[in-house]
Amino acid sequence: MVTYREAGVDLEKADKAVKIIAQVLKKHGVSPSQFGLFGGIYKISGTNLIASADGVGTKLKIAFMTRRHDTVGQDLVNHCVNDIFVHGADPLFFMDYIAMGKLDLEVLRSIMEGFASACSRVGCLILGGETAEMPGFYPEGEYDLVGFIVGKIDGEPIDGRDIREGDRIIALPSSGLHTNGYSLARKIIFEKLRLSPSAPLPWDPEHSFADELLKVHRQYYTVLKDARALIKGMAHITGGGIPGNLIRILPRGKKAVIRKGTWEVPEIFNFLIKEGELSEEEAFRAFNMGIGMLIITGDGLEEYLEERGEKFWMVGEIEKGEGVEIA
Repeated sequence: MVTYREAGVDLEKADKAVKIIAQVLKKHGVSPSQFGLFGGIYKISGTNLIASADGVGTKLKIAFMTRRHDTVGQDLVNHCVNDIFVHGADPLFFMDYIAMGKLDLEVLRSIMEGFASACSRVGCLILGGETAEMPGFYPEGEYDLVGFIVGKIDGEPIDGRDIREGDRIIALPSSGLHTNGYSLARKIIFEKLRLSPSAPLPWDPEHSFADELLKVHRQYYTVLKDARALIKGMAHITGGGIPGNLIRILPRGKKAVIRKGTWEVPEIFNFLIKEGELSEEEAFRAFNMGIGMLIITGDGLEEYLEERGEKFWMVGEIEKGEGVEIA
């Protein structure tokens, strides 16, 4: 059985790291009282600004292996957009950091095309960035990406404060792994099974593992931006999976119950669970399991999504209690 820790990612240590960061920031008085949200909220002149930073993670390793660099820029922008939209923000501007051992202009162009196209879809400016050439720091052909985004919230943030018992939990599908769980997926596919990125998918021979693993991280802003009045809380399902992200927006005394079998789990996850001999708990913490965004709502959102032809699933409800239960 393969575990996420064996693949190099220790989620328990990551949780401890967050607590250490919070303690240090509080000690020095340089953090707002709300720490640990999907984005950081800063109020100025009655307006809530929200900012977030993220990377693409070891999904970049797939881009290096395949020399396909046209999707990772989109991944980064979309991930950042989702993280601030969870709290109801409209994206204002994005900034990037690209670091390479040796500057490759064609790779740079592919990455920037991804940034630009993704920002264009959500009406977000690219205000600037940093391109660093760092000889001897990165292996040949490798690089790192970081994205920074700032958005504006009209009115009060969506922060889960209005969540009540009986509220429904709606799920929107992911496009695949998005940008999380790649250390574990790579260990299973390329180390344990010794498959190549060009190997055909067992359930879809016309496409390769590279095609599957490089699917663009979906953004949900354009789908949901006109439905904010119907939403009490949202969770972007990234690192930590459903339990690690949904709990971030639940008020005290409220428990989210997610019911297995209420949504379609893409074949890539079934494959990874079987071939990696993953426990159910491990899979749900490492992967999004086919859900990219969870939305807690009272009434009206189902009709809104149906009118727009958006696929969704009713996957659970809010009960009295604490935490997240996957039943």
